[in-house]
Amino acid sequence: MSGKVTSLRDLDGDLAGTYRRTASSGASVDPAVVEADLAAVARDGYVILPDLLTPAELDEIRASVVPLLNPKGRNNFEGHSTQRVYSVLNKTRSCDRIADHPRVLALLDRLFLPNYLLSMLQVINILPGEQAQMLHTDDGFYPLPRPRKALGAATIWAIDDFTAENGATDIIPGSHLWDDRLPGDSTREPVVMRAGSCVFFVGTLWHGGGANSSANSRLALTAQYCEPWLRPQEAFTLSMTRDTVRAVSEDIRRMLGYSIHPPFIGQVDGMHPKRLLEPGAQPL
Repeated sequence: MSGKVTSLRDLDGDLAGTYRRTASSGASVDPAVVEADLAAVARDGYVILPDLLTPAELDEIRASVVPLLNPKGRNNFEGHSTQRVYSVLNKTRSCDRIADHPRVLALLDRLFLPNYLLSMLQVINILPGEQAQMLHTDDGFYPLPRPRKALGAATIWAIDDFTAENGATDIIPGSHLWDDRLPGDSTREPVVMRAGSCVFFVGTLWHGGGANSSANSRLALTAQYCEPWLRPQEAFTLSMTRDTVRAVSEDIRRMLGYSIHPPFIGQVDGMHPKRLLEPGAQPL
């Protein structure tokens, strides 16, 4: 740190002198496409992004995550007939495209401050007979009153087709604009979409997993994100091995917390966290 500091603005970018903020791959998306997606999100609180994953990518994801499916939920929110896999990035590289897809990052680039964070990446498999999940908002655990700007956003990716019968995510369109109103008897609308598609929604939208009245399970992944000054749901800087962090894309690395929200948030021993990835770096 050098020079005279008279305000926090003088510290913008401090600690990032060696490790400058990298450009998001969201910049590669046609701005007209992004503006249309944003308009839908502003109006409804969500947008469906169709056919983002190829059949080969879907097969790879199924092959890698299905063997990991075993425990069922611990309560009715997680779902007693729902299987979940946490710490996905430590277990397979097949789901990286879920976390850093440019179409999603293009929206996040416009909704949040630079160096926004990945809050969670999780596999969710809803089994036959599961009941509908309670409606909730994904950034409701941040204790700030509504109405307000969303503090996070989420994607739910259909690895199997989402149908009204097999547990497609239910949403309440427009509920992202509510104040402190609760959903009550509001009508839940299922997000019906083909495998390989995802639904993107802001953290203030009321939603929940649907009931599975079909004979088959419904496999999905969810990636959730938050502003860079908030605490993510998963403490990735503790749960991720350094080797995994080195293996993922620069977009994911940045979203895992190997980045700085100016001037100091995210620093390690007064320095940029990326120095921990340098050859020969020692654990603190």
